[in-house]
Amino acid sequence: MESSMFLAKFWGWYLIIFFFILSLNPKRIKQIFNDLNDEKFLIITAFVAIIVGLVNILFHNIWELSWKIIITLIGWTSLFIGLLLFIFPKRTIAGLQLINIKLVQVIYMLLFFTGLFLLNAAYGIVPQ
Repeated sequence: MESSMFLAKFWGWYLIIFFFILSLNPKRIKQIFNDLNDEKFLIITAFVAIIVGLVNILFHNIWELSWKIIITLIGWTSLFIGLLLFIFPKRTIAGLQLINIKLVQVIYMLLFFTGLFLLNAAYGIVPQ
């Protein structure tokens, strides 16, 4: 299977599942931000984000104007946030909390629609 298709399915399902988890249990996001104050959790989260982002980029670093750029941007975003969490933890957590507080509904809908878009690109449910 082509890496773009695999990653579209992976990220599509991941984003849809994450959307439903946050919608059904909105306290979970507050718990994640509280846990980021724990150094061990922060370091593990930063390393996981760096690894996921780097693996995504190594398998899929396609900069063409199609649905494939979304997968590339997810990888670069993950790598960038992981590095920021590792290098500037306090500032990064504060920035992420501010974004989450001001744009929580936009972020949830973006997760949902991006997931649907990627699943559609992978499975071809609605012809493009």
